[in-house]
Amino acid sequence: MFRKDRMFPRFALYGFLKNLRFFEPFLILIFREAGLSFTLIGTLYAIRDTTTYLLEVPTGVLADAFGRRKAMLLAFGAYLVSFGVFYWGRGFGWFALAMVLFAVGEAFRSGTHKALILEYLKLNDMEHFKVSYYGRTRSASQFGSAINALIAAALAFYTGSYRIMFLAAAVPYVLDFLNLATYPPELDGELSRLAWHTVGKQARQTLRDFGAMFADRLVLRAILNSATLMALFKATKDYLQPILEQFALALPIFLAYSGQQRSAVVIGVAYFFIYLSTSYASRNADRFSKRFPNLAQAINGSYLAGAGLLALAGAATWQGWVGVAIVAYLGFYVLHNLRRPMNVAYISDQIVSRVMASGLSVESVIRTLLASGLALLLGVLADALGVGLALAVMALLVAAVFPLVRVE
Repeated sequence: MFRKDRMFPRFALYGFLKNLRFFEPFLILIFREAGLSFTLIGTLYAIRDTTTYLLEVPTGVLADAFGRRKAMLLAFGAYLVSFGVFYWGRGFGWFALAMVLFAVGEAFRSGTHKALILEYLKLNDMEHFKVSYYGRTRSASQFGSAINALIAAALAFYTGSYRIMFLAAAVPYVLDFLNLATYPPELDGELSRLAWHTVGKQARQTLRDFGAMFADRLVLRAILNSATLMALFKATKDYLQPILEQFALALPIFLAYSGQQRSAVVIGVAYFFIYLSTSYASRNADRFSKRFPNLAQAINGSYLAGAGLLALAGAATWQGWVGVAIVAYLGFYVLHNLRRPMNVAYISDQIVSRVMASGLSVESVIRTLLASGLALLLGVLADALGVGLALAVMALLVAAVFPLVRVE
């Protein structure tokens, strides 16, 4: 077990504050309240993910070549602007603009903070703690999501509005901006010790190392395995919201309040327990992985289990077994958070540390590209077949490609 050093609380605080996105447990419901169909909602998700895809590699390379901390600060600036557009904008066009701005933040952030953590572990001879260390920082993120759900439910219940959550989310994001701005400069990697006239040379070397990753079959399989199931999770996770809303409206409680207030309470409490579970899962990812003969088997087994749980959630929703669907979705959330620390550790073993942000951005590129297509397809299927069958079809598609993404 690693000792909790001086940076561990800072890394944990980053994840905790970053996950205080109060609007997130209600995002699909916000769009539905604005009159958007599932197809238009899928289009918004596709816009976000496609924009992220287009920016992933350039922003990852910039983070490695010019400073990972600067990239993180740019990310949080973009997030804050997007929150304002979400709050004041009306209609599909404004939501699309907000999604683009949000995607800019995602592109600069994804992979970059993990690279900061991995650089810190390298500098302090703690690389053998990768799964455990990252798992515990991710646990703080998931605990933030649990608290986020309760605060979001309270905001919706007492204000009667979902939109206020976009303004409320700006407060923890400003605090996280200040936290990131005071990270030690050595976490930027080699560039923090280079003169400005050598930056161009370093950027070219970063690009060469980045291109070399595509020639390594083991690296590609590791990235595809992680990205494919993460894309499925990202495209489908918010569809738990209409399932929970259906469950909330069927309960004979809080009948004196509006349907939105009743939904807010049930959704908030449900997400609180879901994220408490995922926080525990992330914290114990290292222990889970050691139940298997090696890390590859843990990753492969969890891939198939994740697709199976989502298929069960979809089939149960289709049949009207809402309780079974919610439990299966809970399992899918938990498994996703068990997998993530294992995937990061497995991928990082294959990549040169100097281009860690770029390498993790390759995974994000594939993940966001897949998530973009899956989100749009899911929206069309949900309008045509219903949410339940759409989820089951998506899960079976991802399970079918397992032979192509199985890691060794």
